[in-house]
Amino acid sequence: MTGQHRVPPGRAGRLRLRRSLDTALRGADLLERKLHILLVHEQELRRAEEEADRGWRQHLGEAETWLLRGLLLGGEQALASAVVADRAEATVEWTATMGVRHPSGVSWTPAARAAAEPTPGNTALVVAEGAYREAVRAAAEFAAARTAARLLAEETHRTRLRVRVLRRHWIPRMHRELAAADLALEQAEHEDAVRRHWAAGLRARREAVSARSAGGTKSGEEAP
Repeated sequence: MTGQHRVPPGRAGRLRLRRSLDTALRGADLLERKLHILLVHEQELRRAEEEADRGWRQHLGEAETWLLRGLLLGGEQALASAVVADRAEATVEWTATMGVRHPSGVSWTPAARAAAEPTPGNTALVVAEGAYREAVRAAAEFAAARTAARLLAEETHRTRLRVRVLRRHWIPRMHRELAAADLALEQAEHEDAVRRHWAAGLRARREAVSARSAGGTKSGEEAP
């Protein structure tokens, strides 16, 4: 949106400017509506991010507390023997808001303990295992919420900049160009009217002179 318009002179140029201005105004209105929707969704995602952040930190704190108790009861050997070979899986689900793709949630599959694998050696480690499972799930949800909020925030920033450029620079400049085109057209029409008036007056004077000349000649021919 930089550079000067190359507008043809006259009514065609003014019409082109009016159409461009109307398009810019409609575009700014649409972008402002988009910006409002993005801001609402961004705020919702920010709240979800904050809630998920608190959730995974709470679960992590509980897991660490129970792990410490389990270690005090059974030692490092009890922890090593309670490790599960399986791995948890998290699949990020995606959606789109105003054309912006972002995570909408997480599909979570916790690690499963095989039948042949030993169970934790004490109750504290059992509770710690469940708490860590919840902490990992909550961390995945937090990461998805944080990414979604960031992506919406980036699009919100871009949209706000586009609205600002239109409202503060592009549209005012087109208003000035349109005003200049209106003034130039008005001056041109005034000058054209003056020329037509002058030409009509000149033609009338010539016709009057011709009429007088013709009348004088005829009078001379009729004299004895």
